[in-house]
Amino acid sequence: MAEGEVYRQGWTPDEISWSAFDPSVVESWLLVAVKAAALVEYNAPDYVTYLKRVFHDAGPELHAYIEDWGREESQHGKVLGRWAEMADPGFNLEEAIARFRKGYKPAHFGESDNTMSVRGSRRGEMIARCVVESGTSSYYSAIKDASKEPVLREIAGRIAADEFRHYKLFFETFQKQDEPDLPFWRKLLIAASRVTESDDDEISFAYYCATVRPDEEASKPYDRAYCSKRAFQISLRVYRRQHIQKLTRMVAKAIGADPNGSLARLAGALIWRMMRLRAGILTTAEAPV
Repeated sequence: MAEGEVYRQGWTPDEISWSAFDPSVVESWLLVAVKAAALVEYNAPDYVTYLKRVFHDAGPELHAYIEDWGREESQHGKVLGRWAEMADPGFNLEEAIARFRKGYKPAHFGESDNTMSVRGSRRGEMIARCVVESGTSSYYSAIKDASKEPVLREIAGRIAADEFRHYKLFFETFQKQDEPDLPFWRKLLIAASRVTESDDDEISFAYYCATVRPDEEASKPYDRAYCSKRAFQISLRVYRRQHIQKLTRMVAKAIGADPNGSLARLAGALIWRMMRLRAGILTTAEAPV
């Protein structure tokens, strides 16, 4: 894999250089991050159903785009899971995703005739999706930079490029809505609320399913606060300041702020400082696995 390679859209798992896998440079804490990410990505079909319900009358073109997005997200989960199985033969993606889907069931994923977005509008929904894609694009870029294992670096690079394209899709969809534009304060609130949801059950329960084996569930029941803290600790080890700056620039653009302006720079610096502060109060005994 050439350094700085730009990956095309529509790649397949067969294009990955699986034979280059080097188990000697796999780091245990990064393996946990990959396992958890695989479960979140692989769970995309539920999001597809929800988004198609919100955009039920938007026409077949947008529905096709949403389905393509969902297929790519699921593929991300599969390739991350395949890598994790290579790094840890005791890990089984299909078993882990079955447990994850059984335990993680947000209300808006269920069968419903309600076509209203949980964000209050279609524009709000697209802002929230842009926030997510900003986070995932920067996160996989960070994983690529953090890892020495060549196959994971390639996978993370491919996924980061896909997530950036997904961001562009949702941003363009946001701009095309015939709803009245949202006031800036409302867009900022939606973005901020979606960022804070990084501590919700999706991430913490994915961490639980990634680290606790089925036969350990009785002795190690799910503790949301504990798993959320652990997942956050790992993300702190993955991210560097440049990744947070990239994230904040993308979010700023989505809400109508200047991505290179003072607000974006201030937000990036503040988020980075808060993350380091939160990491600084953690004890050595609470260090990530």
